Amino acid sequence: MSVKLELYRVFKEVAEVGNITAAAQALYISQSAVSQSIKQLEHDLQTRLFARNSRGVTLTAEGQMLYEYVRSAMGLLETGEEKLSQTRELQMGKLIIGASDTVTSQFLLPYLDSFHKQHPAIHIQIVSGRSHKVLGLLQSGKVDIAFASTPNEGSFETIPCFATHSIFVAGAEYPCDFDHVYSLEEIAQFPLILLERKASSRLFLEKYFLQNGLHLHPEIELGARSLLVDLAAIGFGVAGVTEEFVHRELDSGRLRKLRTSFDIPARSVDLCVLRDVPLTSAAQRFSDFVRGSLHRD
Repeated sequence: MSVKLELYRVFKEVAEVGNITAAAQALYISQSAVSQSIKQLEHDLQTRLFARNSRGVTLTAEGQMLYEYVRSAMGLLETGEEKLSQTRELQMGKLIIGASDTVTSQFLLPYLDSFHKQHPAIHIQIVSGRSHKVLGLLQSGKVDIAFASTPNEGSFETIPCFATHSIFVAGAEYPCDFDHVYSLEEIAQFPLILLERKASSRLFLEKYFLQNGLHLHPEIELGARSLLVDLAAIGFGVAGVTEEFVHRELDSGRLRKLRTSFDIPARSVDLCVLRDVPLTSAAQRFSDFVRGSLHRD
């Protein structure tokens, strides 16, 4: 096919200049090479493409029909090469990121803002979802980069972005002793408000309690972190939350942290990409951008 493409390139040039010699000069090849290419193409297609005259050549009816298609095809190829070059130079392109709403608002926003200012031609799309969802989207190629907790490192390359810590909180007026140091058993006895079970933070919390011989039986299970915070703030129970995501509520006194005799291990939210799969130019640049920013911090 590459040989035939070169023949079409010669054919297009001859058709446009109407002269074998002029076409050869434009293509930087010999006149005999141009003539041979036209003869080869006519032989392959079993069609006469040019009529010869004293001033050069003109297209036959069949040649004119073929030229319209060749001109269009060559134009598309040139456009494709130009677009590819623009994408490499980040003059255009698309970046699809998978992340939860919380990670986007609490961590990604400043990175997205700075990256967009530096590369305004890159269209950025955010696909919202919890860790298991965005990792699945990454695995299937539907997002370029995912921000998630507890990725399977066998399938992904990861860049740790920030640590998260699980704590228990209640509204300032909740009837508990905020000076008391609560044990695991005592925490498990509260009317608990937790995220739904498919949330990675909920699964991590349950696993920790199970390792210590306790089952969690929450009174309320929710899909939205904001609602979990709201219900805890008005006294519906004790909520298991990620400390890094409730700083504002803790600082304002809307929520208070319960003291505990145990420390749940920290988790990491990572930038994840598929192992051994090349990134698009935009995804590579964003990944490098985040990595560089983290190192500076």
